[in-house]
Amino acid sequence: MRILVADDQPGIRKRVCLTLASLVDLDVCDEAANGLEAVEKVKESVPDLVILDVTMPLMNGLDAARRIHAFTPTTPILILTMHKSRQLMEEAQKIGVQGYVVKGEAGQNLASAVTALMQHQTFFPTEF
Repeated sequence: MRILVADDQPGIRKRVCLTLASLVDLDVCDEAANGLEAVEKVKESVPDLVILDVTMPLMNGLDAARRIHAFTPTTPILILTMHKSRQLMEEAQKIGVQGYVVKGEAGQNLASAVTALMQHQTFFPTEF
């Protein structure tokens, strides 16, 4: 499975990639530092899963998710954000995002979220 990770913080991207590398059959195919770059890279490589931060320069993660979903509606999108917000999560769901993980809880939830999306399921926190 090929994954694109988009976050404006290189350290976060590296940690996400290391976490994903521990999962079987996962390969981070590309990284992006902003939403616009993420959209362009999805069009080039059409990954199996896209992980987007919300707060990024040039284009935020929700706008990137809209464009990615319009281009390739079957590619699952996971939001990985510092924002623990039910409103933001619900907005992401309306766009077509299949998962939402808060960065502070990524250690417990990122692998489970990726696994769920790989199995064509959703992953959203039940409590905020």
